[in-house]
Amino acid sequence: MTFHPQPRPGTPSPWAFPAPERATLANGLTVLHCHRPGQQLVAVDLVIDAPLAAEPEGLDGVGNILARALSEGTDTLTAEEFAGELERAGATLDAHVDHPALRVSLEVPASRLERGLTLLGDALRAPALPADEIERLVANRLDEIVHEQANPARRSAKALYAALFDGADRLSRPRSGTADTVKAIDRAAVRAFYEAHVRPATATAVVVGDLTGIDLPALLEATLGRWTGSTDAPGAHAPVTADDTGRVIIVDRPGSVQTQLLIGRIGPDRHDPTWAAQVLGTYCLGGTLTSRLDRVLREEKGYTYGVRAFAQPLRSAADGSGRAMLAISGSVDTASTAPALADTWTILRTLAAEGLTDAEREEAVQFLVGVAPLKFETAGSVAATLADQVEQYLPDDFQAEVYRKLAELGTAAATEAVVAAFPPERLVTVLVGDASVIADPVKELGIGDVTVIAN
Repeated sequence: MTFHPQPRPGTPSPWAFPAPERATLANGLTVLHCHRPGQQLVAVDLVIDAPLAAEPEGLDGVGNILARALSEGTDTLTAEEFAGELERAGATLDAHVDHPALRVSLEVPASRLERGLTLLGDALRAPALPADEIERLVANRLDEIVHEQANPARRSAKALYAALFDGADRLSRPRSGTADTVKAIDRAAVRAFYEAHVRPATATAVVVGDLTGIDLPALLEATLGRWTGSTDAPGAHAPVTADDTGRVIIVDRPGSVQTQLLIGRIGPDRHDPTWAAQVLGTYCLGGTLTSRLDRVLREEKGYTYGVRAFAQPLRSAADGSGRAMLAISGSVDTASTAPALADTWTILRTLAAEGLTDAEREEAVQFLVGVAPLKFETAGSVAATLADQVEQYLPDDFQAEVYRKLAELGTAAATEAVVAAFPPERLVTVLVGDASVIADPVKELGIGDVTVIAN
């Protein structure tokens, strides 16, 4: 019997986040493209200057209905025919709107890229927006709102945003609208929003995948280049401000056996020099099963299946006036609500007094930097990150710079950033649970005034 020699690992090749090339089509559409050999599923991600703040007063949710309606037919295809053409091309088309922008995403095999881009271009250029489909989408959204009211995680987010932001700021209200505003949406409102904001001059297309043998400039001109619109300048994003006075809001759910926790405030976004350090420190605090929050609340105390800390950019601007949501989220059994909060505050105060350890920092860096090649192994993940950078007015090499900084950051910098991000006295705590059981014990903690609201 012949035994072949055991394979030996080769020298790992250096990895860096892919750098895109830039171009501009004749219609004003900005294009970022990135050739990724072997990625036969091409990802196209469009960032369109149609943020939630642009929705007309009283029509919160019209952007969401438009996003859903973009795949409901064109000037030449019915909704059913459009869906059939996507399926025959092996493509998927998705769209959603958030505070920064409207995003439209296409994934299609490289061999059918022309057909996929043609369908995408037609959806942007001449969406049918049929009245009957708009009515159906509105009815579906109204049904979703009922279910969201019964979802503790959704309910806690709704309450936190309403508490942090002024009622006049679109950030304070549900992304997809309320029952009252959604009921007011009709085809005319959707069409008006489309005509006012969906135009190539203020949009960017990100194309990532194996582009071997593809004349991308010519292909884009023949497809997305047919999309036209006004050449108005992009809208300006208002600075993000919030009231993060420490306080507790209990959303009453009588009889609930669990309490949903969402503890948050606003802080630096990706334009801030401390962003990388904040990412590192926040990961040490609550980014994984071995982080401080999970180590105490899950492993030692058994209060929860898991608690996470995170930072999510809200609305960014080139001048750096944007901000991010900094939050701690999880759920505990009802009886453990006050003890879990007390331990969370102890963790934060201990962190401020003693700092992170070098071991915590090393483990976090090894994961955050080491997992990057796997995190970005698909064209879709690269395209989505490049599109994030576009909508947040960041340079094309931003993500690559973050990884470089993470590898170099020391323990002290990570500690300083996470302590600044989560000061115990400046946290707004939302609890969705049985107020008759949890209100009094939470008041005794002294972490802020307690307000109880009906679910």
